[in-house]
Amino acid sequence: MGAFLSGSMDENVTLGDLMDEECYMYGREGFDADDMDLDTSIDSSGVESIDPFDIVYSDLPNITHTLKPELDYEHFQVAQLSREDHEDEGLPCACGLSYSLPRSPMAYRRGAPPLPLRLRRLLRSPISRCACLIVALTALLLVLSLLQIARVDLPRPDPPHQDQVSNEQLWGSNGYGYHACVTPTHRYIAPIESDHYMTVRSNGGLNQMRTGICDMIAVARLVNATLVIPQLDKRSFWQDTSTFKDIFNEPSFIKALEGDVHIVSDLPETLQSAVRARKHFTSWSGASYYEGAKELWKDHKVVHIPKSDSRLANNGLPIDIQRLRCRCLYQALRFSDQIEDLGKKLVERLKSRGRFIALHLRYEKDMLAFTGCTYGLSESEADELRILREKTSHWKLKDINSTEQRTGGNCPLTPLEVGMFLRAMGYTESTWIYLAAGEIYGGDKYISKLRLYFPNLVSKEVLATKEELEKFKNHASQVAALDYIISVESDVFVPSHSGNMARAVEGHRRFLGHRKTSSPDRRGLVELFGLIEKGELIEGPKLSSLIMRMHKYRQGAPRKRYASLPGSKGRERLRTEESFYENPFPECICLTGKH
Repeated sequence: MGAFLSGSMDENVTLGDLMDEECYMYGREGFDADDMDLDTSIDSSGVESIDPFDIVYSDLPNITHTLKPELDYEHFQVAQLSREDHEDEGLPCACGLSYSLPRSPMAYRRGAPPLPLRLRRLLRSPISRCACLIVALTALLLVLSLLQIARVDLPRPDPPHQDQVSNEQLWGSNGYGYHACVTPTHRYIAPIESDHYMTVRSNGGLNQMRTGICDMIAVARLVNATLVIPQLDKRSFWQDTSTFKDIFNEPSFIKALEGDVHIVSDLPETLQSAVRARKHFTSWSGASYYEGAKELWKDHKVVHIPKSDSRLANNGLPIDIQRLRCRCLYQALRFSDQIEDLGKKLVERLKSRGRFIALHLRYEKDMLAFTGCTYGLSESEADELRILREKTSHWKLKDINSTEQRTGGNCPLTPLEVGMFLRAMGYTESTWIYLAAGEIYGGDKYISKLRLYFPNLVSKEVLATKEELEKFKNHASQVAALDYIISVESDVFVPSHSGNMARAVEGHRRFLGHRKTSSPDRRGLVELFGLIEKGELIEGPKLSSLIMRMHKYRQGAPRKRYASLPGSKGRERLRTEESFYENPFPECICLTGKH
């Protein structure tokens, strides 16, 4: 082998030795005899040097043993291949050398110098070919992986947006055959005459007082007492001096419930100065609790109830008591004639413009102070609300973490967030929106952000004349009654927070045939709005798709009342139940033909 590497040839080296050595070197790797240049060369001394491989072919006959292509050769199919493309491929012999097919004359006209011999041999090596194949496959897999990553990162086509949301989706409602059913059962009897009296002071805002009054009607039935027309709260935040007959139609109220409870406008003169027992009934109490409370009237003719809200359980009461609560709230406890008349006029004025949304925007000063929600407010505004909360004695919770309140879904949506929500739900900027709310904290500073989305934003101050509103001036509960009437009669009702009015309106709309009520998922929305603040999401079709999917089952369709939250215990369990007045199904809502 040394002689071969040195370029000289010992005359004792035989052809067999050389070929054996060649086979050893390349291990049947198929080197081609045509790869060798048979021209002689002249060294620097001017002596003609003999190429060692000339010896290999020195004894070849004049007629070479060139293999001819076989048209039907099963394995190579020479006739179907371009000879030029395969001119360097040989047919192997037993020792590893190969005979080549005749070259095309075009091969020598290309003008390109041939590759070095060893490089050509290396490229023909099976190991090299396998390595090249592996490299090629690796490169292909890498490209496919990059394409897959790019496909994941590329934005996907967004689903249909507002223009493609149907009117039925935006405005339609479906009661699925359910209707109101408040007729007493055959076991229900007329009230028994009683000389026991119950006086009540209703507490809270308008709707807290309304539901509390109807609870007291049911309690009076359970204890068989005569109810004196309740006194209204004059010490709440609104400082409203309105009496019962200023807000409600008192004669109609007494007449509508005469078959259920004895109701009088005032105590008899003989009992005006009588000593009264005072009793705070326990919240969310059942029928058995009030059966025991009858003992109070053994020693006293009159029992005073200083607080009326949430005195009855949401569930577990006799069906006739539950239906009595519905008859009271939805039929008997009507507003005064002047409130009803103006409320109907405002509804007609709104409907003349087309369909409209009633938006209960809870962004008043007292609401923000009570909940401790200061997101989006200035530092001075947040301090003002904190001071108000600390000064209000009957608000028990003073130290509130605003961020935790917001992320927990306990804060009302801001005007800006309401605009984003409604636009994402598919409502266009031409939509008419009635603002059912008190004085918005911060005034136009914040409400203007909602108006950017919906310019057709109106309030009672816009719809009614000054003369029409003059009689309601400084009577917040009467003004709230106007908002209630419009909200119940609207095409769509949207509350920004689940307060007393929101629950009462939703329940009333369910009772009237499940009119569309879109209840925002505040916790879910806050998460999405947080992504927008971080720049990870933008307003548009994608946000719209997420929000519409989130609220698919929050549109006021028929369903049974929710029970308490999992894991809640004791009285806290009762607190977490869905309010009876928010959803009086199934006691007061029945399927057609069933009662």
